[in-house]
Amino acid sequence: MAEEGDVVSKTFRALVERADRKFARVRDFPSYGRAQGQHYFQKVFKAYMRLWKYQQEHRTELVKAGLNRWEIGEIAGRIGQLYFGQYTRTSEARFLVEAYVFYEAILKRRYFEGCKVKDLGVRFKELRFYARFLLVSLILNRTQTVKVVVEKLKALVDDCNANFRETNFKEWKLVVQEIVRFMNADATFTIASARPFRYSAIFDCHPNSVQYVARFHAKKVLKFRDAILMSYHRNEVKFAELTLDAYRMLQCLEWESSGSFYPKHLAETKENGVVVDYSGTSGLIDMKLVADMTDPTLPPNPRKAILYRPSVTHLIAVMATICEELPPESVILVYLSASGKPSHINASPVESSGGPKRTTKNKLTSHNSLEQNFSSPESHINGKKGSSDYYDDYLWLGSKGNGGSSNLYPGDIIPFTRRPLFLVIDSDSSHAFKVLHGAERGEKAALLLSPFRPMFKDPFSADITQNGSQFTFFLTAPLQAFCQMTGFALSDSDIEVLSNAENILSTAFSKWEVILCKSPSLDLVWAQVLSDPFLRRLIIRFIFCRAVLSAFCSSEESEQYVPVCLPQLPNSLSPKAEVVQSSVSQLANHLNVADGFHFDNT
Repeated sequence: MAEEGDVVSKTFRALVERADRKFARVRDFPSYGRAQGQHYFQKVFKAYMRLWKYQQEHRTELVKAGLNRWEIGEIAGRIGQLYFGQYTRTSEARFLVEAYVFYEAILKRRYFEGCKVKDLGVRFKELRFYARFLLVSLILNRTQTVKVVVEKLKALVDDCNANFRETNFKEWKLVVQEIVRFMNADATFTIASARPFRYSAIFDCHPNSVQYVARFHAKKVLKFRDAILMSYHRNEVKFAELTLDAYRMLQCLEWESSGSFYPKHLAETKENGVVVDYSGTSGLIDMKLVADMTDPTLPPNPRKAILYRPSVTHLIAVMATICEELPPESVILVYLSASGKPSHINASPVESSGGPKRTTKNKLTSHNSLEQNFSSPESHINGKKGSSDYYDDYLWLGSKGNGGSSNLYPGDIIPFTRRPLFLVIDSDSSHAFKVLHGAERGEKAALLLSPFRPMFKDPFSADITQNGSQFTFFLTAPLQAFCQMTGFALSDSDIEVLSNAENILSTAFSKWEVILCKSPSLDLVWAQVLSDPFLRRLIIRFIFCRAVLSAFCSSEESEQYVPVCLPQLPNSLSPKAEVVQSSVSQLANHLNVADGFHFDNT
């Protein structure tokens, strides 16, 4: 028997070493591109599944031979890492759910905390497990799980500080601070009734317009398959390398599974009414949960490459790879959120709105200086562009290396306009990218450009380092962004008020979709992507954002505070159009905030 146990233990250790070697080969593979080492991932999955099955079948012998519970947790954690890695490469929801199932099992079975060892290495493994589980839970919108894991992470950091005084855990304290700050900024954690960021057939598919969308057919139809999401602002809200703005855009470009409405509480598993104790050596991970939490009827999510503070050369390399691999008749969404020149960062306060008397000498001065820095759309569209126009202003992607490696110029994007691009630029230098319109090398690009600066009734709400970007918020959660801008306090006590407000928006968006589908003046750039639900929703929300900000600021300030799209959308959906302005007015009156707006008919 002893010899048999020794053979089992040696076989197990050999399987662990083999799986770890394979894992090391794929851990640092880039998360973009369609064929980045797929065969390696299949080999690693196979190695870890074989290892996992072996330890399940020989658990008793392995425990007798000295197998620690944290070692089982580490194997499960590696499998969770692999699944999450596949999610970041493919954006397939099932991989995210698989990762969650393994991480949740580690938590419930207390693989790490049950042993209570005084081993610093094991404690670091446990810390890393909590951080990875938090990221997965965050993206999956398991808010209750996030709250539970945050408390466990706090307790573990405190315990490590007390028991390993010679070791500095400062960076883990920062991890705790980051996730708490993220939770405070994300309305999902404060308003349980908030609608999901993801595209929901229940909320986002409007019955009155669906027949028009279904019948709409442009001369050319593009499929939305890939997206590049890049966000970096100094001191912005983030967790790990996922910023609040990138998180919102990531979710906005995914389907909301019907399975996502399962109970969001971290319930204890029970059998015959008795709580099951998983601190023992038995217990299989229930893979049936995956089927309950995913919806096979939904189309695939577009692939998303999420970049945090990349060098310009890295960003260009990612764009080049995705453009090269893009299937025919497809469009790439490129979302770039960053400050302009470093000298612009926090250079001037954000405007507050208190009614008609908002124009001050300082605001006029800053407006004039902005006009000098950024030429108007007409000068770029109708006038001749010199080569310097493409390299005057830029987005600042972070202080890496010398200045040139961190500066993204409009001219850097031009080579990629040989493929269809849907560009969303959220920056105080966004209007510098107007020069791309008419300078494309093959395909006209769709441009959604943010205002120079945001506008709020309460200037304290305007801090991008606390609340994220206003423009991105409007594109991903329009009602929440409207309430934040006007100072309307959101809470679950106003469920009926919020529900009626959402209905007002849904009715308006449905009407605007019909107008877009029937408009003879709709540019082909917009028409060719209108059939895609994600891009159509972004266009509709842009129309709403533009109308709201146009009515919220005075006419002489509009260039600073109103977003721009190129090519132009139909005049029938301009900020002054009755069908648009009346909907904004109705929403403002419903929330009793109309006194801050300037409507033509009031």
